[in-house]
Amino acid sequence: MTPPPRRQLLRRSVSASLSLAIAAFGTAAAVVLSSAPAAQAAGVPAPSPVAVPGRGATVPFKEQEAEYAATNGTLIGPNRLYGTLPSEASGRQAVTLDAVGEYVEFTLTAPANAMSFRYSLPDNAGGSGRDASIDVRVNGASPKAVPVTSKYGWYYGGYPFNNNPGDTNPHHFYDEARTMFGSTLAAGTKVRLQVSSTAASPSFTIDLADFEQVAAPIAKPSGSLDVVADFGADPTGAADSTARIQAAVDAGKAQGKEVYIPQGTFQVRDHIVVDKVTLRGAGPWYSVLTGRDPSNRSKGVGVYGKYAGEGGSSNVTLKDFAIIGDIRERVDNDQVNAIGGALSNSTVDNVWMQHTKCGAWMDGPMDNFTIKNSRILDQTADGVNFHYGVTNSTVTNTFVRNTGDDGLAMWAENVPNVKNKFTFNTVVLPILANNIVTYGGKDITISDNVMSDTITNGGGLHIANRYPGVNSGQGTAVSGTTTAARNTLIRTGNNDYNWQFGVGAIWFSGLNEPINATINISDTEILDSSYAAIHLIEGATNGLHFDHVRIDGAGTYALQIQAPGTATFTDVVATHIAQSNPVHNCVGSGFRITRGSGNSGWYADPPACTGTWPAPVWTNGGVPGGGTGPTDPTDPPTDPTDPPTDPPAETGNLAQGRNVTESGHADVYGASNAVDGNANTYWESTNHAFPQTITVDLGAAKAVKRLVLKLPPAAAWATRTQTLSVSGSTDNNSFSSLKASAGYTFDPSSGNRATVTLPGTPSRYLRLTFTGNTGWPAAQLSELEAYTS
Repeated sequence: MTPPPRRQLLRRSVSASLSLAIAAFGTAAAVVLSSAPAAQAAGVPAPSPVAVPGRGATVPFKEQEAEYAATNGTLIGPNRLYGTLPSEASGRQAVTLDAVGEYVEFTLTAPANAMSFRYSLPDNAGGSGRDASIDVRVNGASPKAVPVTSKYGWYYGGYPFNNNPGDTNPHHFYDEARTMFGSTLAAGTKVRLQVSSTAASPSFTIDLADFEQVAAPIAKPSGSLDVVADFGADPTGAADSTARIQAAVDAGKAQGKEVYIPQGTFQVRDHIVVDKVTLRGAGPWYSVLTGRDPSNRSKGVGVYGKYAGEGGSSNVTLKDFAIIGDIRERVDNDQVNAIGGALSNSTVDNVWMQHTKCGAWMDGPMDNFTIKNSRILDQTADGVNFHYGVTNSTVTNTFVRNTGDDGLAMWAENVPNVKNKFTFNTVVLPILANNIVTYGGKDITISDNVMSDTITNGGGLHIANRYPGVNSGQGTAVSGTTTAARNTLIRTGNNDYNWQFGVGAIWFSGLNEPINATINISDTEILDSSYAAIHLIEGATNGLHFDHVRIDGAGTYALQIQAPGTATFTDVVATHIAQSNPVHNCVGSGFRITRGSGNSGWYADPPACTGTWPAPVWTNGGVPGGGTGPTDPTDPPTDPTDPPTDPPAETGNLAQGRNVTESGHADVYGASNAVDGNANTYWESTNHAFPQTITVDLGAAKAVKRLVLKLPPAAAWATRTQTLSVSGSTDNNSFSSLKASAGYTFDPSSGNRATVTLPGTPSRYLRLTFTGNTGWPAAQLSELEAYTS
């Protein structure tokens, strides 16, 4: 098959105390903090993402955190600082074992015959990883050595990252291993992970263990074709079985029979292409597809529908097996995902996906596709991405952990995504970007999920008009009604290392164009957010409705408003907000709030607009991790039927966060970058097409007397002169000249900025018209700042 062209997904600019039992909220029962045994690592209690009744995936395992287990190792964390080992651990805590005889010991709370555990080994000097083993001991006896490795972790540098330890930015530290005990262990059995040697690895960091009672292998269905008995596939994994399994699948389609993968590990070095067939195994602990082409590293195990350009596939069922790949790097153009292509009217059920690039990257157009009851672990990129016109499709009851990018994503690039749903999923520890996101999309549902432990450059839930191909002209922008109901977010949101400020737990972006839709956020818990609980940035977001939302713990603010918009708030209650003023808003009346009844703790008049970002207070269940102790502000008494009082007139930079339009832009360098308050992001107009314009809406007529224009301060930006003029308008139709065309020099040695003086003529709309640039064939601005003094 010839894959469709792929664009690199650029990540250049995405860039409190908790009660021991949080009250029942919405339709969910209380979120209860884990209790630790008497002999323990003394971890700080923190809510577990697998212990939220009625929400998230119903998982087949019992999870135990190492920080609450018996151990003679060293507790690390809690810490959410990007690039540290505890920051990528569940609950931001783990236990390090660095000497022979050190252990973490778990006591079973239910019978189990299998376990998987999450761990980290150090990288080796060359960046290719190291292999080692750790003992599994049952009731102190009969050690079983389980292989562990760091070859699937440790990435460096900037997006899309590399395996060079000499580069900066180490991350993606953890991996998971699994083993079966050989018999069922009773509740109360002690299972120990213990170091027997440090020769292969100087340390072993243990995050958690999942204990499971795995059912017996599923027998071959009557009348089905067997890839081993009928087609000679090798269940030992010694020989390449790609062609033999493909032959079985083709015969199954032709004969109308199911195709069965019996117990075994099968070497598969390219895509198995499926169409109008059922491919099923003996269970994901028993039937495993693995492998990678030894010479062409862009080929690896995967089960794919035909690409849409080749007609797509339909009526496919993939069920009861595992796809465990061998992907150790991120190359965005490589189709080395566990599942891919176009699969209409098809189902993926109980499939374990691990060590591939993405669990499922689906390139439409395609319709009525479902992933359910599955596990997606340790990916180098997204867990799932519905891409290019995926409609009426669902991911449900699926557990996702340790993805290298968005956990569950919809990206309507150029072709609309319509009526898709992410429901009852648990998405934990995306190493980059968001737990769950929709980039564009019409009538989307994201409900009944649990999201926890965002690492960097993203939030728990993101709804956005951003990334290439998302716009109303193609019908791909956010539109209709987006429903996000009954979700629980725990320790989500984090610092964006490009923006250098926090991203909220739930955040909205109108980067490509303003969002003008109905977005309903209801019956939702936002717990122990790393930074703000709710966040708007870039462009504008209109049509937000928050109803019956509990915010309990935020590292900075309840609301972080960096872009205009409209929102209603009813029964929104916030407690344990780190900042004494719970709202940061520098766009003033550009963000219009309508308050209903039942609100408390999140509103302030005036809001904060400090020009600086406070250090977050990470509370981890009541133990502050920095800054000062949180306060508990409440709303002043008001009549909820009265409209809110407008905040005072804006001061400082009037353009920051305002709505902005442009004549055009190159790649992802949209005009909103020029008003985002970050000098390291920039607008670049369409190339080779002067004149080019950028227009900012100040929200009301202002007597602007000074513009400060900036380019990124990095020395890589050579000195250049841009020729431009400034005009103003009160209605965005009739513009008059405020400054005649002139050349302005931007020199890195003097901050790469230029000042334009203006007469102070009241204008709501300011337009800069560029006719030349000696450094690049386009207009360029990292910041357009407007001042009345």
